[in-house]
Amino acid sequence: MLYVGIDVAKNKHDYCIIDSDGVVHLNGITITNTKEGFDSLYSSILSMLPDKDLNNVRIGLEATGHYSTNISSYLYSKGLQITTLNPLATNLFRKARTLRKTKTDKGDASIIAHMLFVDDSESYSPISYQIQELKSLTRHRYRLVGYRSKLRISINRLIDVAFPELPSLVWSIHQKTSYALLLEYPSPQALANCHLTRLTNLLLKASKGKYSKEKAIALKELAANSIGTSNRSTDFELKQTIRLVQSLQIEIREVDKLIKLIIDELDSPIMSIPGISYTLAAFILAEIGDIHRFASPAKLLAFAGLEPSTYQSGNFTASHSSMVKRGSTYLRWAIMQSARLVCMRDATFGDYLAKKRSEGKHYYVALSHVSRKLIRVIFHLLLSNSTFIPQS
Repeated sequence: MLYVGIDVAKNKHDYCIIDSDGVVHLNGITITNTKEGFDSLYSSILSMLPDKDLNNVRIGLEATGHYSTNISSYLYSKGLQITTLNPLATNLFRKARTLRKTKTDKGDASIIAHMLFVDDSESYSPISYQIQELKSLTRHRYRLVGYRSKLRISINRLIDVAFPELPSLVWSIHQKTSYALLLEYPSPQALANCHLTRLTNLLLKASKGKYSKEKAIALKELAANSIGTSNRSTDFELKQTIRLVQSLQIEIREVDKLIKLIIDELDSPIMSIPGISYTLAAFILAEIGDIHRFASPAKLLAFAGLEPSTYQSGNFTASHSSMVKRGSTYLRWAIMQSARLVCMRDATFGDYLAKKRSEGKHYYVALSHVSRKLIRVIFHLLLSNSTFIPQS
């Protein structure tokens, strides 16, 4: 058996190869992040296999984001299996082996190889192309929504300066009607001096008849007495920021369309859980991948970072411990959001949340308990490929 540890970087990779007797054959070898470098690694592995049986090779690398995607795909295409290691685990393993504070890429490759040698973790098969696409799309969507949120905060800041009275007269600054109004009249002065008929028509069209002439009159009066301070630069920034938000909203809708298409192809049983939408289902499935990677719901719970921490020393055992939060941030967010929505649509989950609240727990603490219950349900549905059935 050969154990190959690879330390992944952007432009190059370092690897170390040891055998089942713990003998180091190659250590600190650097290859470029190119086809030639990958071929060199593959040739080195084959040269040390007398029977050329690739089942006698274990390859390990850390979960380092997108930098490992290409080399992993290459090794999978050659029939090799890969074990993905948690960087926290490799860091602790390194510290356990030496008291010296040294960390190098070549040293990390050796650490990973020796971890494989003493660890019996199973290798993971490559996930389906739909799951790979979902992972890319959901994280792209997460970044787009985050960028949109920052822009909305900028709009709030500009409104507080230019027209602080406006939020009191509209349902939301970020509704379609408010954006249409501000794009046409970005300052109180422009709004106060506009023609009433033109303003009324703009509001009627943007709100689909919900805002009438009375709203237009109220807006003009509010603008005429506003304490807001605006100038050309403020007006320009406000209009441009609104256009950026609108553009992002269009792009997010396009991402959602593609996500829905892929979720329909997968036909996952978690879509039968009331409250879990296409978007949340996409996040959950993308982060979990193959459910067989997890031996139990507790393993999945730990991966989501939703398990409570434990502290015990001597006769002392902590009664209150915080959530670990060491797993997938995206999965944890999706599960928490799903738990909140499932409680609104399923009586069993709703009653469970109410029970935890009646015990004096904070809302988010109680919601974390619901999330753990939901994790167990999701694990069972994915493992058995069965449909969610509400309890009577």
